[in-house]
Amino acid sequence: MEYKKIILISYACYLAFMSLVAFMLFVIDKKKATKNSGPERIKEKTLLGAVALGGAVGGFVGRIIAHHKTNKLYFSFTIYLSILLQLGVLGYMIYMVF
Repeated sequence: MEYKKIILISYACYLAFMSLVAFMLFVIDKKKATKNSGPERIKEKTLLGAVALGGAVGGFVGRIIAHHKTNKLYFSFTIYLSILLQLGVLGYMIYMVF
């Protein structure tokens, strides 16, 4: 297998893993928010960090399914920008391989 395909597959797996992590973080934080657990909540920096580090799609889906942080503009901006960047890089990598 060519090294470009290995890098593409590795990046796609990384994005899938980080999306799963971000999805779970959003859902867990929403459950904690409804229980009023206060200091045990997941920090916004952690949520946005997971989104920025590859979990944009999972954060987007988790945000919609859990109805969590939907009114915060900076969450929307960060998620949409991250989706564009991450899928743009993935698309470019696919283009380069095939």
